[in-house]
Amino acid sequence: MSDYQSSARRVISIEAQAITELNKRIDGKFSQACDAIMACSGRVVVMGMGKSGHIGSKIAATLASTGTAAFFVHPGEASHGDLGMITRSDVVIALSNSGTTSELLALLPVIKRKGVPLISMTGNDESSLAQFADVNLDVSVREEACPLGLAPTASTTAALVMGDALAVALLEARGFTSEDFALSHPGGALGRKLLLLVENVMRTDEAIPSVSQDSTISEALIEMSAKGLGMTAVVSPDLTLIGVFTDGDLRRSIDTESDLKNTPVTSVMTTRCKTATPHLLAAEAVKIMDDNNIHALIVVDEAQRPVGALNVHDLLHAGVM
Repeated sequence: MSDYQSSARRVISIEAQAITELNKRIDGKFSQACDAIMACSGRVVVMGMGKSGHIGSKIAATLASTGTAAFFVHPGEASHGDLGMITRSDVVIALSNSGTTSELLALLPVIKRKGVPLISMTGNDESSLAQFADVNLDVSVREEACPLGLAPTASTTAALVMGDALAVALLEARGFTSEDFALSHPGGALGRKLLLLVENVMRTDEAIPSVSQDSTISEALIEMSAKGLGMTAVVSPDLTLIGVFTDGDLRRSIDTESDLKNTPVTSVMTTRCKTATPHLLAAEAVKIMDDNNIHALIVVDEAQRPVGALNVHDLLHAGVM
């Protein structure tokens, strides 16, 4: 019976060694490649066949999501029209472990004629692709993790890591921030935290719990229960927020045996209440709640009039928490 665990450890060891050996190849050529991409006014076009194509597609996606406009073009399709997607303002990154992939080599004269800078990633510095490129990044490996030495394993890992090294080096050179990243990932968790505003998740209009300053505790309780936020705004005749009545205020009123039907809500409400504004980041509303140990907020406009309300459940549902 096969020793699965020993096989797995051997694969990991070989691929880890392949990655470690990349360190000594981060040299002037790597800097040249970065400079070429930084100087590019167009996009980075990544190309590769077979497993190198899969790695190239991932490298293009990583570049695109970290501030470097990039896309993948299949070399086979490129020779049948897609080469027109490459413009003179672009940079091409071509991946081939052997450096002799025929589909890539067939495209080189056209790339050269267009004057497009070419960066290659190969496992053979003496190969046709490496010699033709303006810059070749050496991603050679001592051995593949495949015991037959046939299936691309360590070599594809090395190429992938070199691609990540390029993407991150460029990210840092551009001063790319988490906010920039969120703009490329509006549907992700980070995007929701960094882009979603209070106005995007707050309850509005009739869903806002609100009573007048002349209301009793009982009337405030009815409004609070009807709207289901565990609190209600208390407003003046000009609809300005003057306080909130919360579950905690209700419990204190019961403890002091207040007459719920006749006691004015203004006598027991919280006056120095925390609020949010519509254009506040939803993540900042979460912090306000956490810092003050509260579970809901009234949202006010510049005139301190309630225009919305939200609680932790709204934020949880929006994926901000």
